[in-house]
Amino acid sequence: MKIFKPSVIVLALSTALFGCQQDTGPQKDKVTIEKNPYPSTYKPHSSSSTLITNATVLTGTGERINDADVYIVDGKISQVGKDLTVSADTTIDAAGKWVTPGIIDNHSHLGAYPSPGVESHQDGNEMINPNTAQVWVEHSVWPQDPGFNRAREGGITSLQILPGSANLFGGRAVTLKNVPSETMQGMKFPDAPYGLKMACGENPKRVYGGQGVAPKTRMGNMAGYREAWIEAGEYKRAWEQYEAEYAAGLNPDAPHRDIKLDTLRGVLDGEILIHNHCYKAEEMAMMIDLSKEFGYHAGTFHHGVEAYKIADLLGENGNCAALWPDWWGFKMEAYDMSLENVAIVDAAKNSCAVIHSDSDTTIQRLNHEAAKVMYSANEAGFDIKEEHAIKWITYNAAKSLGVEDLTGSISAGKQADVVIWDQSPFSVYSKAEKVFIDGAKVYDRNDSKYQAVSDFMLGQR
Repeated sequence: MKIFKPSVIVLALSTALFGCQQDTGPQKDKVTIEKNPYPSTYKPHSSSSTLITNATVLTGTGERINDADVYIVDGKISQVGKDLTVSADTTIDAAGKWVTPGIIDNHSHLGAYPSPGVESHQDGNEMINPNTAQVWVEHSVWPQDPGFNRAREGGITSLQILPGSANLFGGRAVTLKNVPSETMQGMKFPDAPYGLKMACGENPKRVYGGQGVAPKTRMGNMAGYREAWIEAGEYKRAWEQYEAEYAAGLNPDAPHRDIKLDTLRGVLDGEILIHNHCYKAEEMAMMIDLSKEFGYHAGTFHHGVEAYKIADLLGENGNCAALWPDWWGFKMEAYDMSLENVAIVDAAKNSCAVIHSDSDTTIQRLNHEAAKVMYSANEAGFDIKEEHAIKWITYNAAKSLGVEDLTGSISAGKQADVVIWDQSPFSVYSKAEKVFIDGAKVYDRNDSKYQAVSDFMLGQR
């Protein structure tokens, strides 16, 4: 009997496969996947220059500058400092007022769960399967939601809209500029990466276990994640093999297209960021282990009532934690709360603490949510100043969304997303007086021309 060496077998198999791929004719057209088929059409509203003078400026990067000026040119922060010698189309004397970066809410459902909150508007949860990574929440966003205007009045300049948390994989999230628009794409933040909503714990196991469908337990949750990532890895390899063979001059058939796996592959390729609804410490730790098993980053944990227990681990792994100041106890996994949760996470090395709303009313006063954390933490022995606390709703929120190089701080070259407050934003009496997005004034408390009204609200009593 003739014995073939393994190398000969491999060579023969490779030759056979190569031969199967040959085609005597020219190559077929290459199949490519358009990664952004619904691109942003957002355009800044103005390019005039604005000089804000004599304000208390919180830069969003830990600095407070008293009696400072902010110079905005072509929609960007040009300069920030004292006694700037520049000329501007508009000068605003902000003596006695405070200036901050635009507030960013990285967890909102506006537009997908809009007002009025009737059944026909409930478009945020595709509760048909534990894995609905194929859906994109932007296709549910109703830009006429009056909640966008109310949020803008509270200084919100950017926000991430997420699908709900019924599923292990709930679908793609989208980041929006909070500008009046007739279309979702007119609000879509250019160059912001997509997010993928995941969910741990009670929600998916309750929704599907109650139907006699997996997952019914937390171990079922974990098995569902792993099965999905295994399938996504195979999908990624199939497309990479196709692209390599085509580049080599062969005539391969393209893999079957699956828009659910397109999203999961985007995570594995580092193009889509994870945003995980996850309350309990041990589950967040498991999600970090899961991400390491399959080679992606675990991203931002949302709600994270027990994040204080693993603050060091979150910092070491570069995870942001988007948290509430004082929501807790409304279900078992939200029970083991500490009112110092945000402050403890924030104190860890390499931390990224974020304060989020998950509410169409709380989003209107996210600055007050940050104030609650600062004051309660300081009563417990922390020493947190306004210039640091503002990061939780500006720079850190931008970082969790992958847009910190574009917005989130008052720094030269950044987008001029800026809020002028009538007093310290950490006062319960504070109000946003003027709001700018890319240097254009989009809200003015004292000028009705800059107080947008949703078309839906026109004629309503």
